Amino acid sequence: MRCFRPRRAADEVDKLVKRPLVSGDVREGGESSTSQLSRIMRPDDANIMGNVHGGTILKMIEEAGCIIGTRHCNTQNGDRCLAALVRVEKTEFLSPVFIGEVAHVTAEITYTSKHSLEVQVQVMAENILTGAMKLSNKAALWYVPVSLKNVDKIMEVPPIKYASAEQAEEGKKRYEAQKLERLETKTRIKDVVSPPSNPEDPTKEQHTVGFSQSSLIHLVGPSDCTLHDCVHGGVTMKLMDEVAGIVAARHCNTNIVTASVDVINFHRTIKKGCVVTVTGHLTFVSNKSMEIEVIVDASPLMETEKGKYHAVSAYFIFISLDKYNRTLPVPPLKIEGEEQQRSFEEGKARYLQNKAKRLAEKERQQ
Repeated sequence: MRCFRPRRAADEVDKLVKRPLVSGDVREGGESSTSQLSRIMRPDDANIMGNVHGGTILKMIEEAGCIIGTRHCNTQNGDRCLAALVRVEKTEFLSPVFIGEVAHVTAEITYTSKHSLEVQVQVMAENILTGAMKLSNKAALWYVPVSLKNVDKIMEVPPIKYASAEQAEEGKKRYEAQKLERLETKTRIKDVVSPPSNPEDPTKEQHTVGFSQSSLIHLVGPSDCTLHDCVHGGVTMKLMDEVAGIVAARHCNTNIVTASVDVINFHRTIKKGCVVTVTGHLTFVSNKSMEIEVIVDASPLMETEKGKYHAVSAYFIFISLDKYNRTLPVPPLKIEGEEQQRSFEEGKARYLQNKAKRLAEKERQQ
């Protein structure tokens, strides 16, 4: 549903989100490198506590990124193509979005390499009764253009213009860093053994990894797919957020919300007709947050000889809230075995690293 914004609200959105990281025209025709989607949040967008589902926001973010990426990549002659999501950088959920508010999702192309492009997205939530605006989410996504004639063919990306050589260099650094991390994660995920998909074991002790572990099985249908008959990245992210939320709720037995997502890597495409198994389990718990690793496995329903493969992986961060939306302490995680201890220590290292980054960012803003 498209929304018309009153002038006051429109001005506020423009002030908050039109701070381009890239200046100049992306296309020869002079079209802007920024695109915006707006939609009012409805009751069917809510989680069981009445707030807008984190997965709904992730899906909207990916839709905005796909639209601007696909538009940009089809400004050149040759095969038509579709921007396919390959990675989502760390995504912060800065404030909740409520039913009845309008979510304004602004996407901007900020870097292009020969075969990929970076899209940065901001989500503003507008109270249409008062005109109040708040920044809800920020995310950076990476896409590659895939030919509509041949899904295995990666197209070249038209370059964009930068305001300065420094902006181009910073973008190149981000590109090289995400490329290296994506390759490292892809190598690691090959050796990951997905946990069993039956968490309803009554013998599991509360607050252990096995007690809260959860899985979701979904048959990929036409409504989940792009023009390539591949699953939309946003659909996958929504399923992942749902599973992570179940894990967090089982561990805390309280209201829980998504606080952030620590990089989503799309290792292989998922086609229409595949059965996806989305599995989540706790890896680390601090005093007030939970890290949940989510792995998406896929297998063709009619081609079982190809077997199951790891398609997507990510770490979701959740927090526990009381009825007044105040942060609650999280029950400690009971570790069982060397493998869980190793995962816990790795999660703790990520937690401390992210905490240090937040503190450094806060100091820069002061």
